[in-house]
Amino acid sequence: MRSFQFTPISGFLLITVIMSFSDPVAAQDVRKRPNILFVSIDDLLPCTGAYGNEYIHSPNLDAFARQGMTFRNTYCQVAVCAPSRASLMTGLRPDSTRVWHLGDKFREIHPDAVTMPQHFSKYGYHTVCIGKIFHNYMPDSISWDEPDLRPVQFSRPEWLKRDGETFYLNEETQRKQKIARDSIIAKRPGYYADGWNNGPAWEMEDVEDSLYYDGAQTELAKRTLARLASTDQPFYLALGYFRPHLPFAAPKKYWDLYDRDSIPMASNPFVPVGSPIMSMNSMYELRGYDGFANLKQPTENAMAEDTARILKHGYYASVSYVDALFGSVIQQLKDLNIYDNTIIVVWGDHGWKLGEHNSWCKQTNYDVDIHVPMMITGPGQLNVGRQTTGITELIDIFPSLCEMAGIEAPPYLQGTSFMPLIADPDREWKKAAFSQFHRRPKISPDGKRYMGYSIRTKQYHYVEWYQWDNETKERGAFVTSELYDSLVDPEENTNVAGAEGNEEIVKLMSKQIADGWRAAIPDGLKK
Repeated sequence: MRSFQFTPISGFLLITVIMSFSDPVAAQDVRKRPNILFVSIDDLLPCTGAYGNEYIHSPNLDAFARQGMTFRNTYCQVAVCAPSRASLMTGLRPDSTRVWHLGDKFREIHPDAVTMPQHFSKYGYHTVCIGKIFHNYMPDSISWDEPDLRPVQFSRPEWLKRDGETFYLNEETQRKQKIARDSIIAKRPGYYADGWNNGPAWEMEDVEDSLYYDGAQTELAKRTLARLASTDQPFYLALGYFRPHLPFAAPKKYWDLYDRDSIPMASNPFVPVGSPIMSMNSMYELRGYDGFANLKQPTENAMAEDTARILKHGYYASVSYVDALFGSVIQQLKDLNIYDNTIIVVWGDHGWKLGEHNSWCKQTNYDVDIHVPMMITGPGQLNVGRQTTGITELIDIFPSLCEMAGIEAPPYLQGTSFMPLIADPDREWKKAAFSQFHRRPKISPDGKRYMGYSIRTKQYHYVEWYQWDNETKERGAFVTSELYDSLVDPEENTNVAGAEGNEEIVKLMSKQIADGWRAAIPDGLKK
């Protein structure tokens, strides 16, 4: 039984979901359902070989793509971790979750929200979480039958508030990191990641894969799969990798895959012409690491090429490291004889700039930050090894997995199942994808607060910026807009919103933003 209460608050739709988990589920039906392996790779661009990158080493992700469906035009709802993941895991868009930046905690805002693993649990799935699925410091333990499993060597009581991405192996680095951490906590108790998110931006120790956190949790995931495979209950195992998030700490052998001097650098290391003042990120994430404290805004900064090369080298090495770990998990599924009955979805929570627009990290509405990888395979899947350019969104994963698993999708979900697109990759699909970004005063060069709403169609990317009232959580007056023509300017180097002759295009795109996501749903699938 379900009941739904819809209450408009401050101009947005607040959705409170009340579910009864006492609905009987026939045991024989449960056993027939496919397992789910739900793999998140933090900060992963669509940069693997399957997406046309001939330089990067990603053999396992590429092999996986050849067994499933690769989505070439998938977009996140917000280009930063917490809001993107809250949207995906609840099936609600940011103006419904009211999670717009890192500090917003969806479970405090919506204590009765039913997340994807909670919904699957209702249908007989045993749900397990390893690694980063929700945001680091808010794992939402109530969503899982087995929450927040950690490798034993990283499970000291004093480390429980610490992120998996903050562990280094070099002993001198560890010593300095602890000194900095203790100083931070003495001044700011309760600081993010318990103060451990400091240290060098990269590390390359000559060690086995399992000594770094992602490798250790991969071994834990393999052991967990062996345990789950011995039961009759279908499982939903979420495995969240921390790399390639900063710091780029990975075994040396993955750095050795690349010749740093031959790594292709960004072809557009400059701020887009005509970009509004609030459109760019400040790179504060990178500034938190050793040697980058004085990094300036992209409009002022010019990073030395040798530093840029090390950073990109580290990102690529981290991707290759996760690729190898992912490959070992896939092999474990095969060794356990459960691969053929397991739905596997791989996704990145947002993009990441590697020098594009003279910037690094995420946190903008530009295509490089909202464009993400998504690949999926499952039992009896059609069109194996195909790719589709149909527009999809991360919010579509929830209803799609429900359909693939043969369970009912909650009617309040704000995404669209992409199963018809898997059946026919060339069919007409969504007219647009929707994203947004909350630019806070301490980040914006003018010290003001804005909300930028983005719409991405096949040809155009359009963004409208509004003043934002953080007390009422409502947008104010329109400020400015951005328009990029993907056919003539795929790198989004020139904002043409104010160019002569584009008045009608801007008007049309503005109307599409106002009409919202429901108007962009494929014909015949209207809600």
